[in-house]
Amino acid sequence: MHPVIERLTNAGHLDRVFIGGEWRAPAGRARSAVIDPSTEQAVAEIALGNAQDVDAAVAAARQAFTTWSVIAVETRAMLLDRVHALILERAELFAQAISLEMGAAIGMARSMQVPVAAEHIRVARDVLQSHPFVVRREGVVIVREPIGVCGLITPWNWPLYQVTAKVGPALAAGCTVVLKPSELSPLSALLFAEVMRDAGVPAGVFNLVNGEGPEVGAALASHADVDMISITGSTRAGVLVAQAAAPTVKRVAQELGGKSPNIVLPDADLPRAIPLGVAAAFRNVGQSCSAPTRMIVPRERLAEVERLAAEAAAALVVGDPRLPQTTHGPVANRAQFQRVQDMIEAGIAEGARLVCGGPGRPAGLERGFYVRPTIFSDVQPHMRIAQEEIFGPVLSIMACDSVDEAVAIANDTVYGLGAHVQGRDPAAARAVAARIRSGQVHINHPAWNPHAPFGGYKRSGNGREYGVEGLQEYLETKAILGAMNEEHA
Repeated sequence: MHPVIERLTNAGHLDRVFIGGEWRAPAGRARSAVIDPSTEQAVAEIALGNAQDVDAAVAAARQAFTTWSVIAVETRAMLLDRVHALILERAELFAQAISLEMGAAIGMARSMQVPVAAEHIRVARDVLQSHPFVVRREGVVIVREPIGVCGLITPWNWPLYQVTAKVGPALAAGCTVVLKPSELSPLSALLFAEVMRDAGVPAGVFNLVNGEGPEVGAALASHADVDMISITGSTRAGVLVAQAAAPTVKRVAQELGGKSPNIVLPDADLPRAIPLGVAAAFRNVGQSCSAPTRMIVPRERLAEVERLAAEAAAALVVGDPRLPQTTHGPVANRAQFQRVQDMIEAGIAEGARLVCGGPGRPAGLERGFYVRPTIFSDVQPHMRIAQEEIFGPVLSIMACDSVDEAVAIANDTVYGLGAHVQGRDPAAARAVAARIRSGQVHINHPAWNPHAPFGGYKRSGNGREYGVEGLQEYLETKAILGAMNEEHA
């Protein structure tokens, strides 16, 4: 038995929900298999909650909010510090869980999935300790208070990372939460619930209910006692959540789909920019909403770009995610595998030219949801592979004749989550970045920064996560007039 499954089985947590500080049996009997995407075999079965469990979790969160919302900042910071320490202490267990549940290569799980998830907790703690919750401005006292009970809905592609990106700032702000992780990758979330209890999080402050979107997600979104919903997922899921939330006029923060451009300017250092661009597009097997999957390049440099991109793709090692030499495991589930295959076929049918890859599994991999790293060139803006989020290792190279055309192509999408610009002239690159309609722009592949606010324009969502802005999402603003003396301020 896999060590993660053995641990959760022995603890009895696979068939439990976590409500009010206790592991308890869910109200219903529904179950869901956890599939190892590298073998296509079930490795465990989890219990699914329902609307009755959501009611219980929300009630526990509402009761806990009364005290947690007014507890000292120092106390909340100390608790987040313990959560951060426990994640790092159990990093290998988390990495093994993520690799098992969604197929991340173990090296990538160890070096990225878990460490960056821990960073969200650390940053939430640090921002909390310096945030001005009360300020005076022009005769008014401005107080920023926790919004209340928050329903958090997280996806399968970065399972722990997305959980901590929401739970960390929500708890730092003084909110209480009900988490619904993806039922497709629930193991790391169950381990996180163990961390929360072992860290001493008060009962009801953090609650977890596994379940499917139409049942648990919809119940959270429509619940009258939930003050805010934060969802990371597809644009379709975000729309459904917003519709369910509308009658109760709760705040809805959405981090949704993307089709991010990577503009390569004429003066770019191609031997550096192109391999890094391929790596960014294919990171996490392309299963990132901000992956720069449209590489927009000067037409006169197209042949060189194609050669460098093909070389970068050939260096990837696709295979068993448990092996240390593997750089890319399978995509996370059967539905996503079929989606990627369908989109590769669509690219071919619409006339895009394959530079490398194509339909089917890589040679020698007959089982598992493995995808051939695929690069298309001669991609036109109207093609499906240029407009639709694929969520797999598929890159579209698009040629342009001017910087203005490159910007126009970059903005020719319903999405606006992330973008990249490559060029030697910093001023020119910043000028192009200013013209792109997206929530983040990366110039020359900088290091990840957990303080940089993350979120989208257009159908990529609204609201921001990470850093100061991530904390502020969970706060309400109250103006107090006539109280400018020291006693009241």
